[in-house]
Amino acid sequence: MRAYTAGDTDVPLLEETIGQNFERMVASFPFHDALIEAAPVPGADARRWSYTKLNDDVDRLARALLALGVAAGERVGIWSPNCAEWTILQYATAKIGAILVNVNPAYRSHELEFVVRQNGMRMLVTAPSDRSSDYTGMARQALAECPELQELVFLPDGGQPLLEAGVPESDAELTYAELLKRADDVGHSALKARLAGLDPNDPINLQYTSGTTGFPKGATLTHRNILNNGYSIGELLRYTEHDRVVIPVPFYHCFGMVIGNLNALSHGAATIIPGRSFTPAAALEAVQDFGGTSLYGVPTMFIAELALPDFASYDISTLRTGVMAGSLCPIEVMNRVISEMNMKDVAICYGMTETSPVSTMTRTGDTIKQRTETVGRTMPQLESQVVDPVTGTVLERGEIGELCTRGYAVMKGYWGQPDKIAEAIDAEGWMHTGDLALMDDDGYVVIEGRIKDMVIRGGENIYPREIEEFLYTHPSIQDVQVIGVPDARYGEELMACIILKPGAEPLDQAAVADFCREKLAHYKIPRYVEVRESFPMTVSGKVRKVEMREEAVARLGL
Repeated sequence: MRAYTAGDTDVPLLEETIGQNFERMVASFPFHDALIEAAPVPGADARRWSYTKLNDDVDRLARALLALGVAAGERVGIWSPNCAEWTILQYATAKIGAILVNVNPAYRSHELEFVVRQNGMRMLVTAPSDRSSDYTGMARQALAECPELQELVFLPDGGQPLLEAGVPESDAELTYAELLKRADDVGHSALKARLAGLDPNDPINLQYTSGTTGFPKGATLTHRNILNNGYSIGELLRYTEHDRVVIPVPFYHCFGMVIGNLNALSHGAATIIPGRSFTPAAALEAVQDFGGTSLYGVPTMFIAELALPDFASYDISTLRTGVMAGSLCPIEVMNRVISEMNMKDVAICYGMTETSPVSTMTRTGDTIKQRTETVGRTMPQLESQVVDPVTGTVLERGEIGELCTRGYAVMKGYWGQPDKIAEAIDAEGWMHTGDLALMDDDGYVVIEGRIKDMVIRGGENIYPREIEEFLYTHPSIQDVQVIGVPDARYGEELMACIILKPGAEPLDQAAVADFCREKLAHYKIPRYVEVRESFPMTVSGKVRKVEMREEAVARLGL
C-alpha cells in the first residue's frame, strides 16, 4: 500500500477572515472569559478580558492603527514575549488587513534589522527592555538604520521589576497608551469598511523560520491558512466555550498564536497566559488558579513541570487535554503526562511554520501506543505522503523517506524570495518537510528525525530518535539528545548529551555503553557521552542540535 493518506473532508473549511470569525465568537459568547493574563505584576491580580471587552480593545487598537494610516498589506512587527497586548495586536492587525510580523524575542540588532528590511516593516511594536534584552535600544537602532521603519510603539512595563518601558524621544516613537488615543480620530464605520473589504486569501502573518543554514526566510501565511488550521486542531481536541487553555509557549511562534490563540478563540474558549516566558511553576499555577482544562508545551516544558520537587502539591485535576509539539516526544514523558497530569486526551501535533503549522495530529481515542510512538494521522482537508528523498517516488507503507504535505495549510510562499519557494514546494503543491518519516498500515506517521540529523556511520543510517528513546529508559537520565560528530574512520560517530535526574549517580561513556550493549547494535552505541546541565534551545523550545554539534566538534578537537 502506498504511503499516502488524505484527511477527512466532512467539515468544510471556514471561508472568512480572522476578524469576521472573532466577531462571530463575540456575538455567541459575549460575557465568557476570552483572555486572562495570570501574572502581569508579581503579587497583583490577574488581568481579564471577556469576549466583549477583548473585542472593544481590539477595535480601539485597530482604529488607532487606521488613524496612523496603516494600510492593508503593510507590515506591522511585534517584538515581545507573551503578554495580553500581543493577542490584542494579533487581532487588531487581522481586522485591518495589516500583516503581523512575528519577531523572535531572542533576536539581537543584526537579526532585527535584517527582518525589518527584508519585509519592509512599517511599524514595530516592542516590549520594554529587561535584564536579558535591551529591546528599546535595539529598536531605536533599527529605526535609525532602516528608512522603511516609520514608527516605534513601546508596550507598557506592567510595573514588573527589571523592566524598563521606552520613553518617546522623537515624533516616530509612541507609547502604547499614546497610540490608543489616536483611535478617537477614526470612527467605527471606517473599521467596519476595512474589515468588509478583506479576503480570506490575503496574507496576514509573516513568520521567520529558523536560520540554521543562512538568514531566516519569512513564511507568508493567510487568514485561510492559520484560521482553519487553528480551528481544525480545536475540533479534534473537542474544544467548546467551556475550555480554558493555558499557553506557556511563545506567541511569536505558530504554536502560541495558531495552536493557542486562534484555536481557542475560534471556539469561544478562554486563553490563559501564565507569564512573559516559561517557568514550570507558573504554568502549573495557571492551571490550578484558573481551572485550566488544556495545557500546552514542548516536551522539555513537560519534563521540567514533572521534575518540580513540589509537583504533587499542585491541583491540576481540571486538566483533560493539551498539546505537545515542537519536537519529538519521548515515550516515557508522554506516559507520565497522561498518568500524572490527568491529560488523558493529550494530543501530539506535528508540522512546521510553512504548513500553518499542523499537518498531522493524534486523536482523542487513539491508543497509548499511537499517541506515544506516532505523530498521528493527516489533518482534515490535507494530504500526506512519504517519498524517496532523492527520486521523489512515493514509497510503500513502512518505508522511511521524506514526509510531504499538501492542502489549504501550505504557505503562500516566502516573502520577497520567490526563488526559495521551489526549494520547498514542488510543482504539484507538495511541501517537502525535510523530516524522515514512515507511514504505518493505519495511516499513522512516525517521525524518524530530520534528514540533516540522520547520522551515517560506516555506511549505516542511524536515526538519533531510536537511541534517545532507549536511553530515556535509563533510571538516571532525565533528558538526552543524540548527535553525530565527525570521525576519520567511520565518517561520523554518535555522541549522547545527557541531563541527569537530580541526585542521580554520574554516568560516563563506559556506563552508557554497558547499558546499551545487550539492547542496541554495536554501531548504535554512543562513542562519546557528555553530561550537561542544559541544552541550547530556541525560544520555541526546540533543541539546537546544530549548535550542539559545533560545540562538540570544538571541544573534542575533531
